[in-house]
Amino acid sequence: MTTDQMRTKVSVIVPVYNDPNGIQTTLESLLSQEYKGYKIHPIDNDSTDQTRKVIHNIESDHCNLVQSFEEIDIQSSYAARNTGIKHSSGDILLFLDADMWVEEAWIEDMVSALESRDCDYLGCNVKIVPDTDSPTFWERYEQALSFPVESYLEHKHFAPTCALAVRREVFEDVGLFDHNLESGGDKEFGQRVHDAGFKQGYAGDITAYHPARDSLEELRSKARRIGRGRAQMRRHHPEVGDYVHPLHPIRFLPPSPWRLRRRYADTSVSASEMVGFYALEYGLKLTQTASSICETADIHWGE
Repeated sequence: MTTDQMRTKVSVIVPVYNDPNGIQTTLESLLSQEYKGYKIHPIDNDSTDQTRKVIHNIESDHCNLVQSFEEIDIQSSYAARNTGIKHSSGDILLFLDADMWVEEAWIEDMVSALESRDCDYLGCNVKIVPDTDSPTFWERYEQALSFPVESYLEHKHFAPTCALAVRREVFEDVGLFDHNLESGGDKEFGQRVHDAGFKQGYAGDITAYHPARDSLEELRSKARRIGRGRAQMRRHHPEVGDYVHPLHPIRFLPPSPWRLRRRYADTSVSASEMVGFYALEYGLKLTQTASSICETADIHWGE
């Protein structure tokens, strides 16, 4: 048996909804991987634009590497990931979000790190990248406040599903992602994995790249999604985290200025820009709270 035939089978699952440019970027970076013995599974979550066409064009040109599926019954990135898990055959499953990109050795490095450290669940560094060499106000905010993966794993026992490696037997033991959640499913799943006794790890020397959100509306859209997810987590998984009622006074208090300052300790941020970041963070917190209140009301009236 050759070395290539002995390689662990890997499936890369990429959920996507209405993001033709993003899925193009992600698939192109995955097509040039050095690893031998992997399949790419883009999962279209019932897109209404050109996303499906982009996937099919790439699939037809690279049918040996790309096999797409669709999730049209449930509008949820976690449902799309579950569809990929069910239809894939890899012993190691890698998850990467549409619009992200990786270097040619990413699969090789993730598999090697998982196996050499005897891990079952592995997160890596996620770097926020602005569109130009002169980041906008919104992009600079994103760069400092997003994806502290090592801290997530150390203190909350999960890594974001945007760049994650998991052995198939983990899903066979603890089950799939909860498709009822719009946000927070990575945390809920990661804590299930931890509670089941599987070994989690962090590979800080391996990087996946995520574009910085470059507008207020993109940041508000993310905040609304997080807010809805918190209400859903409180409804379906009250045991995970401290999800207080959205009308609790703590949800309306300004964020800690010292926490924000610590995040920017190693960067050159002016005092006026810091004030702007603080105001933005407070505004986004209130947006999350408003979305949680609306989602809680919808859940209540839907019962």
